[in-house]
Amino acid sequence: MCELPDSFRGNTYLALLHEIAQLLSSTADVKACLDGVLDLLARHLHMMRGTITLVSPKSGQIRIEASYGLKPAEKSRGQYHPGEGIIGHVVQSGEPMYISRVSEEPRFLNRTRSRDLNKSDISYICVPIRLNQQVVGALSVDRLLADEERLEEEEQLLFIIAMLLGYAAWEAQRKMDESNGMPGRPKGFIGNSEVMQRVYAQIVQVSQSQATVFIQGESGTGKELAARAIHNASSRADKRFEAINCAALPENLIESELFGYEKGTFTGAVSTRKGRFELADGGTLFLDEVGELSLLAQAKLLRVLQERSIDRLGGSSPIPVDVRLITATNRNLEKMVEEGTFRRDLYYRLYVFPIVLPPLRERQDDILPLASHFVKRFAREMGREDVRISLAAMDMLQRYAWPGNIRELENAMERAVLMLGTQNLILPQHLPAFMHVYEGTVTESGSTHQRRAAATLQEHLDELEKACIIDAMEASRGQIAKAAQALGLTQRILGLRLKKYGISYKDYRHKKQGGS
Repeated sequence: MCELPDSFRGNTYLALLHEIAQLLSSTADVKACLDGVLDLLARHLHMMRGTITLVSPKSGQIRIEASYGLKPAEKSRGQYHPGEGIIGHVVQSGEPMYISRVSEEPRFLNRTRSRDLNKSDISYICVPIRLNQQVVGALSVDRLLADEERLEEEEQLLFIIAMLLGYAAWEAQRKMDESNGMPGRPKGFIGNSEVMQRVYAQIVQVSQSQATVFIQGESGTGKELAARAIHNASSRADKRFEAINCAALPENLIESELFGYEKGTFTGAVSTRKGRFELADGGTLFLDEVGELSLLAQAKLLRVLQERSIDRLGGSSPIPVDVRLITATNRNLEKMVEEGTFRRDLYYRLYVFPIVLPPLRERQDDILPLASHFVKRFAREMGREDVRISLAAMDMLQRYAWPGNIRELENAMERAVLMLGTQNLILPQHLPAFMHVYEGTVTESGSTHQRRAAATLQEHLDELEKACIIDAMEASRGQIAKAAQALGLTQRILGLRLKKYGISYKDYRHKKQGGS
């Protein structure tokens, strides 16, 4: 494609700015303004897709408010946290950014899944939208592959357009929580993957009723967090939420823990004690690992659900209780019913509204936001605000299968922050050793196994060396001299290492960030 003369481009840019100014001054409909600006960009520039994302005033979440070239399903997937991906980074930092080739940028999430990065090469520009020095969103465009000079030029143009959009974006921002039908993310949850959006929608839906909820998921997927979210969004939120892990108590204590006991019922019962059902009266009771209950305890639980009353141990009269029951398990209750280890009638009583929490390996888009959240939390506890995860460590986090799910990821990030010392960049060597030695495989049944990776000591050392070089190149933005100095190498030696690992300094120079 031949380049247009600079004077021609200048006239085109002026005409575009003039039309945008006219549109913004003549149209009262804010949504029409945002859509119209994207249409003008597509007409005047080589824009393939474009989005205007806004920051929710209520949740702080960033989501697409207007788009060009996206299908409705693709647009709905465009949700981010501050600092997440390119859009999240631009909103958080307030600085524009362009990428020469998105297929080579690991931070480019392609969250909307509107691009096939293996088949098409595109450039990407993202600039912040401000009003009164406050970042309210971001304007981003996909365009045909272009050189850095052209991208810098268009970045400056988009920065000016974003300034013109400030008031319209602010007006749309004020209304977005009311107008957007997508259910909000419950408090405590991190991640906006498609599978979790379905879970959020189910939580919102069932919290408005009094139905019994059955939560199924592997250990560490956040079953109690989901139960608390349902309680907090329900009409019982001002009452007590009681939680008990049925697997953590011996069988002979389960009944007294659930139903309580009268004074003198057994040795040591020196006073009357209320059980969890009584304590949760008017509120919610969460029974985790309900599949561990004995058949006798299952029969008594079934009676409570039928009669809406409990009998304390040693008591002579039933006590009415009004409790919303939420149960959870990581076991296959259907299989247990077939085997006769779980009562069929109780199973049908509990399985009124099922919610399945996906394992972390099925939430690939959420791994890095979760990891970043844990890193910030643990770093803040240590009085630090400058800790971040290196690209090489991000890659390891996403390749690992996480059999322990979110709980395992949380523990790994806490260890990584503790291992840092005075450093502020989490590298592969700060991650647990088993993440270097093992790799996850998922069987047809969905279970996860770990197998020893066929890697020698030299291969592990090479992996570590490559990770350090990548982070030095990223920090120096492709400046070999600066990277060599930071690594304590000569430029010649670093050049040989770059060639060995197939790393090009050009890949890091195009990750430019600049101002207006």
